[in-house]
Amino acid sequence: MISVGILGVGGYLPEKNLTNFDLEKIVETSNEWIIERTGIENRRIAAPEQATSDLALLAGIEALKDANVNPDELDLIIVATASPDHAFPSTACIVQNALGATKAAAFDLSAGCSGFVYGYAVASQMIQSGLYKKALVIGSETLSRIMNWEDRNTCVLFGDGAGAAVIGQVEDGYGVLGIDLGSDGSGAQSLVQPAGGSRRQASHETIDERGHFIHMDGTEVFKFAVKIMGETSKKVLQKAGWTLDDIDLLVPHQANIRIIHSAAKRLHMPMDKVWVNVEKYGNISAGCIPLALAEAQAAGKLKKGDNVLMVGFGAGLTWASIAMKWSK
Repeated sequence: MISVGILGVGGYLPEKNLTNFDLEKIVETSNEWIIERTGIENRRIAAPEQATSDLALLAGIEALKDANVNPDELDLIIVATASPDHAFPSTACIVQNALGATKAAAFDLSAGCSGFVYGYAVASQMIQSGLYKKALVIGSETLSRIMNWEDRNTCVLFGDGAGAAVIGQVEDGYGVLGIDLGSDGSGAQSLVQPAGGSRRQASHETIDERGHFIHMDGTEVFKFAVKIMGETSKKVLQKAGWTLDDIDLLVPHQANIRIIHSAAKRLHMPMDKVWVNVEKYGNISAGCIPLALAEAQAAGKLKKGDNVLMVGFGAGLTWASIAMKWSK
């Protein structure tokens, strides 16, 4: 079996920054309340002319540059997103065309905030099997387009942005060493966009009910996240043959600072080994983890041979973790 890992990473963030003080003017909330509950201070918002594919394309270009890979070398493009350009065609196909990746198969993957790790797992197995050689996996979101800006429990949490990774063969012993994916559909209604699909088609009624926006039971999602972050981490560590002490960097989904602190505590991880940027960007769903990897690499926090643990959770409800030895 060949070893498969990350050849390059990249990210993109829209220029507009929405602060907590800006939100105080939009909805009944306060800077202090948001920071205390979430740790978030800022979030980026896509320009009116920008769609999810535009953010994905720019992140993908950066990842290809970092990997020194040309678009025509790609065999596969996966875009993980909860806010696609359209129900169909896939956002990945739009990115494939814009990149000029003429040889690449392309599809979207829906696993909520777990999406990038799911996509990395799928791509790694396709490459390991010999089906493909190089893949581009992107997590991209324009969640501001499906946000109810009158709901203070959700509008303070989410932001827009994208992160990407080029996946391919790496040196033996590097790359993916363990994968854990899972779901619990009994919690599907805890985090949902209720209308616009085949269950409830778009109508005047669904628009009036704000059914096309994000609806979240924050208490249930919080309880799920705190529990599952520790459980999936321990499972994937066992698969990789690691102990907790072997982790050099924990890259968690950036949903809430209290969830991140809880996960670090359960794993006995000092915070200087945990990558945190939730205060700057909020929750970018599938974009969080790949963007964090790009930031960590740029900051010199990742070096060849480091043991990296990525952990995500999201709508579905889903969870996903990968243990990998950094190969760059």
